[in-house]
Amino acid sequence: MTREWLAGAARSALGGGRRLVAVERIAGGSKKGVYRLVMDDASTAVAYLWADAENYWPAAEGDDDLTDPFSPGLGLALFQAAHMRLDRLGVRVPAVRLVDRDGAGDRADLAIVEDLRGENLEELLARDPRAAAPVMARLAESLEAMRSHRAPAYGKVAVVDGGGTSRGTSCEEVVLDRALRDLAEAASRDPRIAGVRDRLEERLLDLAAAVRPRAEHSVVHGELGPDHVLVDQDGRPAVIDIEGLMYFDVEWEHVFLRIRFHDAYRPLASDGLDEDRLALYLLAQRLSLTAGPLRLLDGDFPDRTFMAAIAEHNLEQALALLPV
Repeated sequence: MTREWLAGAARSALGGGRRLVAVERIAGGSKKGVYRLVMDDASTAVAYLWADAENYWPAAEGDDDLTDPFSPGLGLALFQAAHMRLDRLGVRVPAVRLVDRDGAGDRADLAIVEDLRGENLEELLARDPRAAAPVMARLAESLEAMRSHRAPAYGKVAVVDGGGTSRGTSCEEVVLDRALRDLAEAASRDPRIAGVRDRLEERLLDLAAAVRPRAEHSVVHGELGPDHVLVDQDGRPAVIDIEGLMYFDVEWEHVFLRIRFHDAYRPLASDGLDEDRLALYLLAQRLSLTAGPLRLLDGDFPDRTFMAAIAEHNLEQALALLPV
């Protein structure tokens, strides 16, 4: 059924007269299926498929609560809202060719988008940092456009732009609550975290207490690693995996950028970031990047060695953030 559905959708997206000849899974997706659709005239597109069978994450209470900014970014509605917001800000995203809700039943949603066949930014940085420099400069411009667009409320773009309200009272409160949950999960799975759980909790509370209130929030991707940036034929960065797009503290974005870009982060640096928020969000993200991969390993995620390495690295980094 899925193959027939994809074939019909591909013809609609790319024009009649073409026939689907191959469906190739693209590695990397853990919450949705990502497939390259190859037609008989060699034209291609990429299909995003949101379905239970494509989600490797074990189900958890609150997964479908969109008022939680950090609930899983699943489904076509979140994708469309995020795509619209980024496109209006002038941020390059793969063009949408077709959307289909519940087309194959079983609560499956489909989007077919432009296929950008070049390298992602992570690959380009590793191969030729000099050639990546103009792409990084353009990405910095996109980040500035996102930061400059402000909203008086925080939360998922689909919720806030739809007039909704998110849970909690502030970004820092939501982050603290999530970090404490991640700490509890990590402690239940690794004795090293369990042994210093009280110290980590005290550190989180101290860092949160130092954060001053803020009334406006920016557009942030939330997981903008270099593997989530494709490079189009004109050398423009195109942002993908956008379903988690939200209005939030820009510091949350920059902590993740620093973690994922490492030494290449400098061109993306931004002035005026709040050091207290950066400190809280760094520890929170290290705990999230420990607990999340460990939780994912409870299921049948295929690349287990890679995911275990992410958990181990971030566990060590979280412990290093404890005061001596």
